[in-house]
Amino acid sequence: MDNADYRQNITVQYCFPGHNASCKKDVRTGPGYIVLFIFLSCISVCTVFLNLVVIISISHFKQLHSPTNLLIVSLASADLLVGMFVMPVKIMQLTNSCWYLGNMACIVFPIINGLSVLGSLCSLDFIAIDRYLAISDPLHYSRRITMFRTSVCIFLGWSFCFLYVVVYMYFNDHFLPSQLTTRCYGECFVFIKPPWVMSSTYIFFFLPCTLIFVLYAAIFHVARRQAKAVRAVVNGAGKVSGKASGSSETKAAKTLGIVICVYFAFWIPFYISSLTVQHLTTVSMVWTVFGWLSYINSCMNPLIYAIFYPWFRICVKHIVTFKIFETSSSNFNLYKEH
Repeated sequence: MDNADYRQNITVQYCFPGHNASCKKDVRTGPGYIVLFIFLSCISVCTVFLNLVVIISISHFKQLHSPTNLLIVSLASADLLVGMFVMPVKIMQLTNSCWYLGNMACIVFPIINGLSVLGSLCSLDFIAIDRYLAISDPLHYSRRITMFRTSVCIFLGWSFCFLYVVVYMYFNDHFLPSQLTTRCYGECFVFIKPPWVMSSTYIFFFLPCTLIFVLYAAIFHVARRQAKAVRAVVNGAGKVSGKASGSSETKAAKTLGIVICVYFAFWIPFYISSLTVQHLTTVSMVWTVFGWLSYINSCMNPLIYAIFYPWFRICVKHIVTFKIFETSSSNFNLYKEH
């Protein structure tokens, strides 16, 4: 028994061997973790690349300067933060239980994490509102929705998200020095109190989901009504026009279905688990698994909101071939091939 205990003791590793209060080190190795590390790293790289392409394209090409695309830049910026900062840190925590980034990073990282995720959700809501206004009142849309007003809305939305995250962390005692000194040295986690789990679920899940669902349902209803009006006008033009209208309506229905299904599929497991688990920390297995689903949604957003636009493939071609460095590249016609 003594020999077994001795062998067990000599295999124990610590995050900071020279520190008396150091946490025990749990390095996760094996083929499964290696595959998981490679897969999640690829997701992180793809998230950064796709969202950078969206931001560079809309920022560089003047033809893409519009209120709607400005909202897409806001969405891509939030998702870029997820891929550039949140995902790498989460990958590190999956492979090594120790926190080597220091106490200040332990305080700042959850704020960046919450801001990026909430900024993404806020941008999705703004995009839904923008598309509803564009299709329900197309004659007055360009006058009511300007670049300045859109920029103000984005600024206010991000400001609200930042304020909520700071208040959220404050009332969960994240800024108290005792939260960093009473635990072992080399660990970083946030304990989420149940009332705040409930409030976040309602404010940043049920309300945004309800708003998006209602707006997209209204968009689909208006699109169907407009399609019927077009078919009635061109009814005498023959079957070709009617078929084209039906095809356009079907395409719009599929696009809206993809948007709604992907959004709900990636976020429902995370928030449902938040309501069913009594005690949660940011290092719990529940939040680790379902949290990664929500992070992967940041990789899907540019695919849904950008790659299906005809100009996206042309922008990728110009960026990859370095044509954007040409003097007049900002004035390229991105719609000439369509």
